[in-house]
Amino acid sequence: MPEKPLPTPEDRPQADVVLYDGRCRFCRARVEQLRWFDSGGRLAYLSLHDPRVAEDHPGAPAERLLEEMCVVDQQGSYHWGAEAVRYLSRRLPRLWWLAPLMHFPGAMWLAKPAYAWVARHRYLIAGRTDDCEDGACSLHSR
Repeated sequence: MPEKPLPTPEDRPQADVVLYDGRCRFCRARVEQLRWFDSGGRLAYLSLHDPRVAEDHPGAPAERLLEEMCVVDQQGSYHWGAEAVRYLSRRLPRLWWLAPLMHFPGAMWLAKPAYAWVARHRYLIAGRTDDCEDGACSLHSR
């Protein structure tokens, strides 16, 4: 059964936008989890490989998006990597349990390197996709 398409910024113009690696199995699985956590329709999604990202979000360079996801809020602020997870823990009611952990003093001192490690190894964790024609999958397999 095909997956239900993710809501885009056109579908949800008042939503925060999650920019993620749509060619990464690990990233797509995390975005599907976010969809479940987002019971109120607060998020829209765009793969970093979508041309609209470069047009609509010039503050999100593709090189950095290959390293970490980004959430662009309605005020135009960019939340990257572990900071994005922290932001979402406040934004999505189903993530209430994560908010105290992410806001505990010193939590980001641990969360940022942990996020960076997982992001660097995501293709080793989840495997490569069949649609990796531009070599992005091999970028993190070193």
